[in-house]
Amino acid sequence: MRFYLGTHHPHWLRTIEVPLFISDRTLRRYRTLPTASGLWALDSGGFTELTRYGGWHRSPAHAYATRVQRYHDEIGGLVWAAPQDWMCEPQVLAATGQTVAEHQRRTVMNYLRLRRITPNLPFIPVLQGWTSREYLDCVSRYEDAGVDLASALVVGVGSVCRRQGTADSAAIFTAIHTRVPGIRAHGFGVKTSGLALYGHLLTSADSLAWSLAARFRPPLPGCHRHGSCANCPRFALRWRNEVLANLQQASRKSCLQ
Repeated sequence: MRFYLGTHHPHWLRTIEVPLFISDRTLRRYRTLPTASGLWALDSGGFTELTRYGGWHRSPAHAYATRVQRYHDEIGGLVWAAPQDWMCEPQVLAATGQTVAEHQRRTVMNYLRLRRITPNLPFIPVLQGWTSREYLDCVSRYEDAGVDLASALVVGVGSVCRRQGTADSAAIFTAIHTRVPGIRAHGFGVKTSGLALYGHLLTSADSLAWSLAARFRPPLPGCHRHGSCANCPRFALRWRNEVLANLQQASRKSCLQ
């Protein structure tokens, strides 16, 4: 599994070689873009956009596609980019006033539109829903639109990051894999509890949880210049190494049982 380290500091692209996960909301502020030292993936920042503004009105598809084209050309190393998807958490639905079905329809339509605008860019399909049944309905929407999810580079699974470590989340990923054998799923914002339950069903995942964890811990030795390591690449990389080591250990135990 490829584990993307989430960061709100795009300039880390210059020096950090592990895969990074960066939001368009932070990257689009840069006049001069960094050159990537490694691989990275782009988040559209949909949760913030939808809860604050009730939709993508401030960032039309053409404008987003233009920015992603610039990231692709000037930064390099872009593995894939999320579309302007519509999350289905209750908080987001309350902000938009729309239904799960309408959010799914808009997610699929935006993916298709971005692919038409810039067919050379690695936009990925994203599944949205709240219940397992709704995620499978979203699979059907893509199939009806002629999208072969099994052959996609990766398929994002959204609206799961705020219910980590639950049986519901594990059931969702299991249902998706049963419905689309061979699907390469990416879990957005998956925390360690979620990885422990369904990490084996993921091709990739991302997490920014290290920053929150750093706020409640003392700075690392040698990090005396800041009060916490919530913005510290040393802490972020150490945290990522610990997560991957724990996953490998859990995998070995599972194989021995």
